[in-house]
Amino acid sequence: MSQTVRGVISRSKGQPVELVDIVIPEPGPGEVVVAVQACGVCHTDLTYREGGINDSYPFLLGHEAAGIVETVGAGVTHVVPGDFVVLNWRAVCGRCRACKRGRPWYCFSTFNAEQKMTLTDGTELTPALGIGAFADKTLVHELQCTKVDPEADAGVAGLLGCGVMAGIGAAINTGAVTHDDTVAVIGCGGVGDAAIAGARLVGARTVIAVDTDTTKLEWAREFGATHTVNARDVDVVATIRDLTDGFGADVVIDAVGRPETWTQAFYARDLAGTVVLVGVPTPDMTLEMPLVDFFARGGALKSSWYGDCLPERDFPTLISLYRQGRLPLERFVSERIGLDGVEEAFAKMHSGEVLRSVVVL
Repeated sequence: MSQTVRGVISRSKGQPVELVDIVIPEPGPGEVVVAVQACGVCHTDLTYREGGINDSYPFLLGHEAAGIVETVGAGVTHVVPGDFVVLNWRAVCGRCRACKRGRPWYCFSTFNAEQKMTLTDGTELTPALGIGAFADKTLVHELQCTKVDPEADAGVAGLLGCGVMAGIGAAINTGAVTHDDTVAVIGCGGVGDAAIAGARLVGARTVIAVDTDTTKLEWAREFGATHTVNARDVDVVATIRDLTDGFGADVVIDAVGRPETWTQAFYARDLAGTVVLVGVPTPDMTLEMPLVDFFARGGALKSSWYGDCLPERDFPTLISLYRQGRLPLERFVSERIGLDGVEEAFAKMHSGEVLRSVVVL
């Protein structure tokens, strides 16, 4: 039977979020109800509130979450009640052209629950990234649930559901950073610091953090940056070249997603180096550069969606590394808050006061 629980919604563009009662239907075929234990406050949720994704209001926000499988619908075999899971928004279909070509991280037809969660008056909710986890419970497809070590801290584990995985994956999966590489990361918020942690994890010898905020540069050092560059004070491209024997970095990761930072990344890489764009541009942004520069420099220019991850492959491995003390995921958690603290957390995130606020239920 259906359940009424608390959830944080965005009712209209740019307006403060609301904590209201929502209705979770009984899971249907292939669906699962998850009791949410923790959910990170991600910039994507703020983008939903501001109308930057679409206008399918009201949104049920939250997607960077971990919790316990409570009930399952008919035919569910992937999880059972009691499983500790991290929720993901890339539940690959296995049938689309990307999956059939062996590139499931580009899946074009990921699974979501078919039934809708609603307000108590029956108004259908649009769950953020198909999850909607700023709530006591949420309804998802079974393949959106990735089982991980149940001893992991839910407030930490849930961060793999979006930003932290995006950054680590941008370095390891998309950028293919490996032992002895030189790496530069432009933008040292949560995603950028995760890219730094990922680069250090696989043995990069030089990791250069670039930002305009001294506090963020200090955070970057904690995640393994060997050098920091304040972009307000120096020429970013020239400084990265100076720190890499005059050549430029093997991999430059743009975790900001603006034309000026991408251009810096392009010119700060080695002759055949790789640029990875993981920061999300807005639709109005454009780029104008001499075409001959693309021809002359070679290398690779890549975009990273969700860190090109496969949750079933990557989440358990990263949680294992965290549990071994080899990946400092706990450092991303700046504060733990209740469901009624989401709007304030948005303000702190916007001002750069936190890496991640985490809602704990």
